[in-house]
Formats: sequence, C-alpha cells, structure tokens
Amino acid sequence: MTCADRCGAVRCLLSISSSSSSPSPVKKVKRIEEQNKEIMEGTDGVTITETWLRKHTQMYVGATRHPFILDIREGSVDLSSFKRWLGQDYIFVRAFVPFVASVLVKAWKESDDKSDVEVILGGVAALNDEISWFKKEASKWGVALDSIAPQRANLEYCRFLESLAGAEMEYTRAITAFWAIEVVYQQSFAHCLEDGSKTPEELKETCRRWGNDGFAEYCRTLESIANRRLAQASDDMLAKAELIFLQVLEHEVEFWNMNHGGSA
Repeated sequence: MTCADRCGAVRCLLSISSSSSSPSPVKKVKRIEEQNKEIMEGTDGVTITETWLRKHTQMYVGATRHPFILDIREGSVDLSSFKRWLGQDYIFVRAFVPFVASVLVKAWKESDDKSDVEVILGGVAALNDEISWFKKEASKWGVALDSIAPQRANLEYCRFLESLAGAEMEYTRAITAFWAIEVVYQQSFAHCLEDGSKTPEELKETCRRWGNDGFAEYCRTLESIANRRLAQASDDMLAKAELIFLQVLEHEVEFWNMNHGGSA
C-alpha cells in the first residue's frame, strides 16, 4: 500500500466523519435535488448510479478502500481485527436477511419487471449459505459467535436496515440500498485479489467470497434494476434514493472503523 493510498483513505474518512453535524434529512434531500438539476444537464447516456459514483467519489473510495481493506491487501492486517470483523459481520448478516426479504416483497408488489423477484430471491437464498460460511470460519478462527455482542456501529447499521425494511420504504429506495451494500463489499474484497496484492493465503477465501466475478455480475444486475427504477423516479424520489446511497457509505465506513480499532 502506497503512502498516497493511505493518505487518500484517511482524507475520505475525515470527510465522512465530518458529516455527522450536517443538515437534517429533509434539508439534505432538498439540497441534493438542487444539485442534481445542475449535474444531470449534459449527462446523456450516463446512468443515475454512475452519476452518483462520480459525484461522491471521495465517499465511495472511503468505503471501498478503507485502511482495514488496504491492510488485508497489503498483508499487514491485525488478525484480531479480522476476527472482530468476522464476529460483527455475522451479526450484521443475520439482520441483513429480513431486510433482503423485505426487498423481495417490495419487488413482488411494486416492480414493473417481475424478473426482479427472481434476482432478489437468489440473494435471499445465498444468505443461508453465507451464514453457514460465517459459522465455519468462526470455528476455524476460534471465534465464539454466541458470546459476541454487537458494537455501536453495528447496532446503528442494523437499525438502519430495519428502517429500510419498513412498509413505508418504497422499492426504489430499498433496491438502491441493497445494491449499494453489496457493491461496497464486492469492490472492497476484489481489491484484495488484484495483481500486486499481498493478501495472506489464509484470508484469500474470505476475499474470494465477495470479490469473485460471479458476485460482481450479481451486483451489476442489482445496479441495473436500481437504475431502471431511478430513471422512472421523480426528482424528490431521486434525491431520497441518493441520500440512502450516502447513508450506506457512511455506515460502511463506520463498520470498517469498528473493526480497524476506531469507533466502537
């Protein structure tokens, strides 16, 4: 990992951390609406999510190139940090299951393309295998899952998921969140498998679980669904969905921080 990588990641984290004193959600939505009217001029052929990724590059890099991920890639990760992540992410995945199930129900009720249901159902089915994988890995690393308490950042992320699962949350925002959560993990762990990485052999299976090409394709499918919904959305809905995207990035950074020895 170069000094530039490390410094860039830290600058991203500082920028994201400073958002804690930012305006209320209503004001944020209004501000995003106004920004989008300016940005969307001259962006023919560019999807909504591509526009967001360009607009919020610093935050996205902060989530997908966090020092925790860079340490794994560089082979310098503290294994106690990895074990902490393993236990905390197991708790998160169990909370993620009802959220994805809620997205499935919303797709069935609201989607204009019924193939969405099949795509999301595949995600639900994969989570059963994922939970089994966490249990197997925990046993291998000596992590007692039953004795682990969720830390603050994890609790807040799980509460956020619960809010997304509510009946009042529209499918467009929910599928946007689903895509964002999945793509952050895919991009993060794929980085640990790229040429030049020094990821320890004992951690490569973990990286391959989310960094593989098949999961990348699944994330692209979710992004395509999100973009189809977003292309039909009102300006107000677009701003609300973008806010959800930003909130996911903030929660992802705090989750990495928690495992990297930052906030609890």
